[in-house]
Amino acid sequence: MELVQIGPVRVLFVMAAPPEYGPNLQALFRPLICGVGPVESAIAVTKALVELGPGRLDLVVSLGSAGSARLVKTQVYQASSVSWRDMDASVLGFPKGVTPFLDQPATLPLPLRVPGVPLASLSTGGNVVSGAAYAGISEDMVDMETFAVLRACQGFSVPLIALRGISDGDQELSGLHDWQEYLHVVDENLGKAVQAMAAALQSGGLAALR
Repeated sequence: MELVQIGPVRVLFVMAAPPEYGPNLQALFRPLICGVGPVESAIAVTKALVELGPGRLDLVVSLGSAGSARLVKTQVYQASSVSWRDMDASVLGFPKGVTPFLDQPATLPLPLRVPGVPLASLSTGGNVVSGAAYAGISEDMVDMETFAVLRACQGFSVPLIALRGISDGDQELSGLHDWQEYLHVVDENLGKAVQAMAAALQSGGLAALR
């Protein structure tokens, strides 16, 4: 893990798993590998933010692969919002997706914008979504970490950008190889998105993304 200085902005990149960290991204930064799923990512990112201490970090970028039954495979999208599909306290009268007593909506916005990267809504959960399961998800794409990373960032008042390349979802998954097959293309496209973000930050800092 390292902080990357991009213009005036100090950035921490976060990824879930080593297979997503290909040669194009390796040439740009060394990320915090947070682990797969909401629990592992929340623990790892919170620990990193505590260890860094206040005032040492300006931006967290969560990036990696995602599934989608409607978006273009291997294309990179920026999450415009993120929800937590596992949270369901509806039997107690809370809307599905709303964490009881937290005073936050089910869908949290991600307001920063990387120029040239298309927007899509994101659903985070502890399960790998495949096939018919997409019918029960209203968001454009799914992952297993971003909501948890955002909640950790909120605790330290650090903004988050989430970049996701679509690795699967156009057909039923039959094994690990289906997820890994196009990660090399996702890596290449994520590298281009990171470079677009870096160019904006170099020219105008965080204000260039608002």
